[in-house]
Amino acid sequence: MEIADKMQLAFMDLGEHQLKNIVQPVRVYRIAGERLATPHVSVKPTLAFPDKPSIAVLPFTNMSGDPEQEYFADGMVEEIITALSRIRWLFVIARNSSFTYKGRAVDVKQVGRELGVLYVLEGSVRKAGSRIRITAQLLDATTGAHLWAENFNGTLEDIFDLQDKVASSVAGVIEPTLQAAEHRRSLRRPTTDLTAYDLCLRANAYAQSWERERTVRALDLLQQALRRDAHYGLALAQAAMCYQALDVNGWSEDRQRNQQDGVDLAHRALQVAANDANVLCNVAYVLAYFEPDIDSAIALMDRALGLSPSFAVGWARSGWLRLWAGHSDLAIEHFGKSLRLNPLRTSPATFGIAVGHFFARRLEKAAAMLLLSLQETPNWAPCLRFLASCYAHLGRQGDAQSIVEKLRHVTQVLVPTSAEQWRIHEDREYYLDGLRLAVGDAPREVTGR
Repeated sequence: MEIADKMQLAFMDLGEHQLKNIVQPVRVYRIAGERLATPHVSVKPTLAFPDKPSIAVLPFTNMSGDPEQEYFADGMVEEIITALSRIRWLFVIARNSSFTYKGRAVDVKQVGRELGVLYVLEGSVRKAGSRIRITAQLLDATTGAHLWAENFNGTLEDIFDLQDKVASSVAGVIEPTLQAAEHRRSLRRPTTDLTAYDLCLRANAYAQSWERERTVRALDLLQQALRRDAHYGLALAQAAMCYQALDVNGWSEDRQRNQQDGVDLAHRALQVAANDANVLCNVAYVLAYFEPDIDSAIALMDRALGLSPSFAVGWARSGWLRLWAGHSDLAIEHFGKSLRLNPLRTSPATFGIAVGHFFARRLEKAAAMLLLSLQETPNWAPCLRFLASCYAHLGRQGDAQSIVEKLRHVTQVLVPTSAEQWRIHEDREYYLDGLRLAVGDAPREVTGR
């Protein structure tokens, strides 16, 4: 069976209404000189509209004349997306899908078709010294018609008010019968220290890379932010996530200290920002990974999704908690919701779906989707480990060993000595046994999770 056919089968269990035509053209993936991937798949997404108003926020143009300010413009857009996602009656496409259009001249009607949304918000950010101007315009994605445009001027000290005004103005245009003021009252200021806020924006750009050096850099920036504002909830939660990433990849030299730091930061974040969906989501994920009480972590995750139903990252992380608890089919459903909200960034949701198929012993589907996930994150050790284990269980030892060679370049931890996040013993041993078979006579003295 061709790989492209296998990937199509892998998506079928999610339901046509969730993932129809999401598969993107796939690049050829090489490992250790061997061609292990896929022929070109040319499929254009055609997504049905949700049953409520839907919007995508495109990357705003950096008008500052300074390329170094690009992160600031991107950060503004992400904050606006987050603010809009808190509106329960609004379906908001995730940042990673919206940002695939960055630097491109786009037709909003095409964007609407590809993302399955009725509205598109675009604009620009100009930062000169302490002065900021945000220009935004709302368009009907079905006709291309302009619905609203406005300039928002202020200073760095006003930045959070400016973001609120953009989000609330958009909400007011889309659904004038609802009170945007209620949305404004529900927001909390993340910090009053603008330098800490700037450091957090910079860290976020690094943290999404899935690379060791950039994760370490993100953690350094977040620690700088926390030295300025020790009660900055989002910085605390993001730093905790960095410690989790270091652990799961085997990138930490002192695993016990790394784990304790991650847990401490997660608890501190929960104390200061218990009503922030993004913070709750990160905290739930970190605590479920590091601590034994997964039921409490799932409750936190459910609370986060209740606060922000259009939170694509939240649905993906919720999927991981369900996988760790042994609920593969429910996990796949949650990953499917994440993909609908973030249809142009298939990984890491496809990785989660693949793991769900793996533990359900649907190994051909798992292998196809793991290959797809590696197109976006080729250096993510957990994905490589699962693919190696999957190939070994399928009897494809040559392919498994090729994946192990790639894994050696990413981490010293080939076979984790423990994997406590997988609560079901049979699942955990099935995964580890496949890895051991793939590794063969490789040393086992390295440790990891």
